[in-house]
Amino acid sequence: MTRSLTAEPAKSVPLPVREVVFSEEAISLRVRQLAREITRDYQGEELTVVGILKGAQIFCCDLVRHLQLSASLDFMSISSYKQARGPKEVRITKDLEGSIEGKHLLLVEDIVDTGLTLNYLIDVLATRKPRSVFVCSLLDRPSLRLAEIPLKYVGFDAGQEFLVGYGLDYRDHYRDLPYIASVDLP
Repeated sequence: MTRSLTAEPAKSVPLPVREVVFSEEAISLRVRQLAREITRDYQGEELTVVGILKGAQIFCCDLVRHLQLSASLDFMSISSYKQARGPKEVRITKDLEGSIEGKHLLLVEDIVDTGLTLNYLIDVLATRKPRSVFVCSLLDRPSLRLAEIPLKYVGFDAGQEFLVGYGLDYRDHYRDLPYIASVDLP
């Protein structure tokens, strides 16, 4: 199914899509390439893939479908918010279902910007004694990085524009677009 560049989400968020940054075809090709790299690197190992909700859900599921190895799949959800006085606070709102002790852990993210929230999550997961923890991110903005993140796999480098589609949202809209596009925020 082909969609127009002016996909119309709910009337409360009528932001027009400015331009397609990564096409459906480019994303599909890159997901398959990443899956081949991961398959090669973890062949013969026990891998636990953890998608970070909500943004990475579509990417994570597509990625796992293309893996040529047995991997367990789980999801986590985290939220960060600015306290009235003080730094951002990060909370795990949906935790893993099982133990990760002694397992290779691959966190799957939609986009890594500053890396601060992901760094917090990696520190928390490290206390659960996984064998290794690495990150696969569909998009990376290294120019915004404030924390060292073990990004092992990256789909695309992203610019500074606000992106939606393929799991990325604006006020919980646009996640269903099969491509990634830029929008102008109000």
